Amino acid sequence: MTGVVVPDAATPPALGRPPQPVRRVLVRLPDGWPLIAAFGLFPLWWALGLGILVLDVLALPMAIHLWRRRPIRLPPGFGIWALFLCWLVVSAAMLDANPIGTLTGSVTSRSMAYTLRLISYLALTIMLLYIGNLSERELPRRRVMALMAWMFAVTVVGGVLGIVFPRFSFSSPVELLLPAGVRGNVYVQSLFHPALSQVQDVLGYAAPRPKAPYEYTNAWGNNLSLTALWFVCLAVTGGLAKRRSVRLGLLVTGLALAVVTGVWSLNRGLWLGAGLSVLYVAVRLARQRRFGLVAAVAAGLCLAVAVVPVTPLGDVISSRLDNGRSDEIRSSLAGQAIKVVNHSPVLGFGSTRTAQGSPESLAVGRSPTCPRCGNFVIGSNGQLWLLLVSTGYPGTALYFLFFLYGIWRFRRDDTPIGIAGSLSLWLALFYALFYNAVPSPLVFYLIGYALLWRNELDQEDAVREDAVPDGAAREVAGEPA
Repeated sequence: MTGVVVPDAATPPALGRPPQPVRRVLVRLPDGWPLIAAFGLFPLWWALGLGILVLDVLALPMAIHLWRRRPIRLPPGFGIWALFLCWLVVSAAMLDANPIGTLTGSVTSRSMAYTLRLISYLALTIMLLYIGNLSERELPRRRVMALMAWMFAVTVVGGVLGIVFPRFSFSSPVELLLPAGVRGNVYVQSLFHPALSQVQDVLGYAAPRPKAPYEYTNAWGNNLSLTALWFVCLAVTGGLAKRRSVRLGLLVTGLALAVVTGVWSLNRGLWLGAGLSVLYVAVRLARQRRFGLVAAVAAGLCLAVAVVPVTPLGDVISSRLDNGRSDEIRSSLAGQAIKVVNHSPVLGFGSTRTAQGSPESLAVGRSPTCPRCGNFVIGSNGQLWLLLVSTGYPGTALYFLFFLYGIWRFRRDDTPIGIAGSLSLWLALFYALFYNAVPSPLVFYLIGYALLWRNELDQEDAVREDAVPDGAAREVAGEPA
């Protein structure tokens, strides 16, 4: 436990000893409180306008805690991640460059987005180290999973509200504190202006796509699938409720609502990710010869496939598959990202760039009468493309190598945490084709990495304890042999 203490009145001398001050605790905080505050109070942070960026603030007490408990343990593969962060910093030297095919801009105009991303990367790195350096007694893995299951519930509720009240939004206190010029920036609006949905024309008409409590509807879909992993993991390990029937009811209800809101989000990347997740879990369970659970997963999948098409959700899916309006834009931006990075293949350009014109013509761009006709942001269509434009080929390779190393390192962990954590790392690679990871999805990727690391440490401790003779173990624990 941590707390704030003040000296009290001195105690009277006893047995000739000098008076000793009594330290009285004013505020007692639980171990791991920054993490508990960040996720446990997440709806509050969203309403205040901080959202996931609250971790940028709470990274400070995490860093202080790590500094005080030196030496700090580092996760497997951390050297790769540290090199990526260094590459990210060095790439800022290219912020003033204007590659061919992009609009002219200034360092000042690009520095805000670059700085916000850099702070998020550093803060989430501190979070990774913080979770891994706390012991099981200080921050049990089940508590972290419970926080992620809570985030799943918050995400599902945000999705339901986004469908029912699609145009609800408001100016947050943090947003109102920003300068007027900064407040109008589109990227700043996505971070600090709370809204339940993004209303977009993807079906030939305006349709709501839930985003609360995150920055974009794509981030909402990404995070729904990631938090669902830990919701299920907590349920199968005995969490959510003591009674098995209640636990099963919560699990089925939560996943059913996730399916409804996930389909309504019109998020095809989420649909693909969900399908791959079910397949991955089935393969891992089959490898353990747990064929009963494989049958249960298959039965649930068959039920969903049979029921969803005969509900209104079936019409939503058909309409979305028939209207691939974003495909042309995404393919155009991917091609432009390759062209841009080839002008600076080593360092990239520090941040995104705005394309000239539109996919149809370089001469036709955004205008007051057509605000979405062109000048799209190169690097906005997925983490892969963002990294290519901002950090070049080496920085991109380092980012993906870190997650690939984690997948390889923890590949033999067949516990529920091992399966869920490894799947989250695979999804980090898959979703990079469609979704940007900063700021919010990277939070859940690195929490998956941290839980895998903690699981490995716990297994090593168990092996070490088994290797110590009974008498030596009691002696180490302070008990008579």
